[in-house]
Amino acid sequence: MQKVRRHEQNKAAVVGEYGAMIQLDHPSSVAKSPSDPALVADLIAIFRATQPEVVYTHNLADKHETHIGVAIAVVQALRLLSPEWRPQALYGCEVWRNLDWMLDEDKTVFDVSARENVVMALMGVFDSQISGGKRYDLATAGRKRSNATYLASHASDRARMLEYAMDLTPLIENPGVEIAGYVRSFIDRFSEDVGERIVRRLGR
Repeated sequence: MQKVRRHEQNKAAVVGEYGAMIQLDHPSSVAKSPSDPALVADLIAIFRATQPEVVYTHNLADKHETHIGVAIAVVQALRLLSPEWRPQALYGCEVWRNLDWMLDEDKTVFDVSARENVVMALMGVFDSQISGGKRYDLATAGRKRSNATYLASHASDRARMLEYAMDLTPLIENPGVEIAGYVRSFIDRFSEDVGERIVRRLGR
């Protein structure tokens, strides 16, 4: 299966016309480990070699433990770079948990309508997962379409497909910011908003 997944990733790179494809081949246990430095070390080397202006990773409210591990490793690696080597922006995107729950003013919204064909083509490459019973191809496109419709309740759709992201840039601009606390701040604002709407309706 590992060989198949590597092959599919390489096919995706061709379909998506990637500038480069780097497969580190670390097991999930390394990504989830709080003490194994291997993934962070590799990411530091990659960031130094590529010097990206923008980095996209998983969002830190994802419910997939490996995804969270990768996102944290990305933050840790970027924090260990000298400030001049850090990207201008870091975004945590939707994967196993969407970001519809975030307040609209907290969301970073990307209009990906113009690349709908690429989304479908890329997801279709991963047949080993789709044929195994997980319709990532339909679900991924459906989520983006849903985002476009449900973003604004009293306005016509302004796009066909939207991707939501959590702006993680402050975590690399100020390495002193506590990661869990930063994510909780979004959750706390969501909780307050829900409570305020209910209390307002109850007239309290």
